[in-house]
Amino acid sequence: MSAEDALARAEELLERLERARAELERLTEADEADKALEVLTELAELSKAIEEELQRAKLEAESDAES
Repeated sequence: MSAEDALARAEELLERLERARAELERLTEADEADKALEVLTELAELSKAIEEELQRAKLEAESDAES
Protein backbone atom coordinates (compact mmCIF):
# COMPACT_ATOMS: atom_id res chain seq x y z
CA MET A 1 0.00 0.00 0.00
CA SER A 2 1.37 3.40 -0.94
CA ALA A 3 1.44 6.42 1.32
CA GLU A 4 -1.31 7.98 -0.81
CA ASP A 5 -3.47 4.87 -0.39
CA ALA A 6 -2.96 4.92 3.38
CA LEU A 7 -3.86 8.61 3.53
CA ALA A 8 -6.98 8.03 1.43
CA ARG A 9 -7.99 5.20 3.77
CA ALA A 10 -7.38 7.47 6.79
CA GLU A 11 -9.61 10.14 5.21
CA GLU A 12 -12.39 7.58 4.71
CA LEU A 13 -12.05 6.52 8.33
CA LEU A 14 -12.17 10.17 9.45
CA GLU A 15 -15.46 10.58 7.59
CA ARG A 16 -16.84 7.51 9.38
CA LEU A 17 -15.56 8.92 12.67
CA GLU A 18 -17.41 12.18 12.07
CA ARG A 19 -20.64 10.34 11.26
CA ALA A 20 -20.29 8.25 14.43
CA ARG A 21 -19.59 11.38 16.47
CA ALA A 22 -22.75 13.01 15.14
CA GLU A 23 -24.71 9.84 15.95
CA LEU A 24 -23.29 9.86 19.48
CA GLU A 25 -24.39 13.46 19.93
CA ARG A 26 -27.89 12.59 18.72
CA LEU A 27 -28.10 9.59 21.06
CA THR A 28 -26.89 11.63 23.99
CA GLU A 29 -29.58 14.22 23.38
CA ALA A 30 -32.16 11.42 23.05
CA ASP A 31 -30.93 9.89 26.33
CA GLU A 32 -30.16 6.52 24.70
CA ALA A 33 -27.24 5.47 26.90
CA ASP A 34 -26.96 1.85 25.75
CA LYS A 35 -26.73 2.77 22.09
CA ALA A 36 -24.37 5.64 22.94
CA LEU A 37 -21.97 3.16 24.54
CA GLU A 38 -21.94 1.13 21.33
CA VAL A 39 -21.11 4.24 19.34
CA LEU A 40 -18.34 5.14 21.79
CA THR A 41 -16.81 1.72 21.19
CA GLU A 42 -17.03 2.30 17.46
CA LEU A 43 -15.36 5.70 17.87
CA ALA A 44 -12.48 4.12 19.78
CA GLU A 45 -12.02 1.47 17.08
CA LEU A 46 -12.12 4.06 14.31
CA SER A 47 -9.60 6.25 16.11
CA LYS A 48 -7.22 3.31 16.41
CA ALA A 49 -7.65 2.44 12.73
CA ILE A 50 -6.98 6.06 11.72
CA GLU A 51 -3.83 6.12 13.81
CA GLU A 52 -2.64 2.88 12.17
CA GLU A 53 -3.28 4.24 8.66
CA LEU A 54 -1.46 7.48 9.41
CA GLN A 55 1.48 5.53 10.78
CA ARG A 56 1.46 3.35 7.65
CA ALA A 57 1.41 6.46 5.45
CA LYS A 58 4.31 7.94 7.39
CA LEU A 59 6.39 4.77 7.05
CA GLU A 60 5.63 4.52 3.33
CA ALA A 61 6.54 8.17 2.78
CA GLU A 62 9.81 7.69 4.66
CA SER A 63 10.53 4.55 2.65
CA ASP A 64 9.80 6.36 -0.63
CA ALA A 65 12.05 9.27 0.40
CA GLU A 66 14.92 6.89 1.05
CA SER A 67 14.57 5.26 -2.38
